[in-house]
Amino acid sequence: QVQLVESGGGSVQAGGSLRLSCAASGNVFRINGVGWYRQAPGKQRELVAGITSDGSTNYADSVKGRFIISRDNAKNTVYLQMNSLKPEDTAVYYCNAAIATIIGTLPYWGQGTQVTVSS
Repeated sequence: QVQLVESGGGSVQAGGSLRLSCAASGNVFRINGVGWYRQAPGKQRELVAGITSDGSTNYADSVKGRFIISRDNAKNTVYLQMNSLKPEDTAVYYCNAAIATIIGTLPYWGQGTQVTVSS
């Protein structure tokens, strides 16, 4: 059994920072690629940032220069450092990870963490 849990969300004023964590636990051999997504009310879920198993990263244009995705393989955890937050960053943030387990590599979603940015 594998669990993927996000944490670190909260409420912050515009210009502030938050760091989200996405931690995998259970029968995890390895975490491969991971993506951070977000979904605002009434909008589709969108990819915010991604990181491959070798550490290559990519970002949505809307967050480039403000968000940083990183990983700690020893802790089976991926982070999203969010700086210079804007009200339009308000959303539920989810992580999605391709996790290698004894039965193969499967995609997992976390339950989401709310980020609210006030002006």
